Amino acid sequence: MRLRLDLSYDGTAFRGWAVQPGLRTVQGEIETALATILRIEHPPPLTCAGRTDAGVHARGQVAHVDLDDVDPPTLERRLRRLLPDDIGLRSLSIAPDGFDARFAALERRYVYRLCDSPAGPDPLVRGTVVGWRRPLDVEAMNAAAAHLLGEHDFAAFCKRREGATTIRTLLELTAVRSGDLIETTVRADAFCHSMVRALMGALVAVGEGRFEPAWSGRVLATAARDARVTVMPAHGLVLEQVTYPDDDGLAARAVAARRRRDA
Repeated sequence: MRLRLDLSYDGTAFRGWAVQPGLRTVQGEIETALATILRIEHPPPLTCAGRTDAGVHARGQVAHVDLDDVDPPTLERRLRRLLPDDIGLRSLSIAPDGFDARFAALERRYVYRLCDSPAGPDPLVRGTVVGWRRPLDVEAMNAAAAHLLGEHDFAAFCKRREGATTIRTLLELTAVRSGDLIETTVRADAFCHSMVRALMGALVAVGEGRFEPAWSGRVLATAARDARVTVMPAHGLVLEQVTYPDDDGLAARAVAARRRRDA
């Protein structure tokens, strides 16, 4: 039986999603709780929609796990009791045929939050909003973002992983100001390691006036990391939503997403 888990978590005290020996991770906490409930020695592996980095939060993470002989409502109730306070199980349900939390996803939506007030962010939200002491031009940031939309090789904004492609389709990159708060929505079919925070670094560099908007496109075209692009702090980033096709389209989407894209 494949089960779908909809999750939220405060990433502050985690070293990211993925299990790492000796370190506290979101996946590790959930798998350990499952093993305790099921009274098994080896935890059942979870597959998530997107592996968040250390310090990154999630409001709409999705994962799946394959289990035998479980009652989903009972498991959901017991898992909620056992998980730590910084992980929330929003729902647990039987997944439809063809569902794969990672490969069946159509897109992931993140939001990055910045406060450019000289006083910094409200202390009550300092765990999810990055303070930036220099004023930012949101119009210039959006002009820079326009050069990055579409399907490209985002190697200039990713930490490369052996054998992994860095070609992605960036669907949206939009900054909106509300007072001193700047919220940037980032949507793509998938992301590579540190991509969102590096994209934000490029927008901030333009927003500060250090570069003109077209500079972001030139960085993208190099397909190589640029020291002038800062990888922004993790705590301003939240995985807000993962979108999937209708049940009838899940299997086909999973097959398509597994195809490697090369330049």
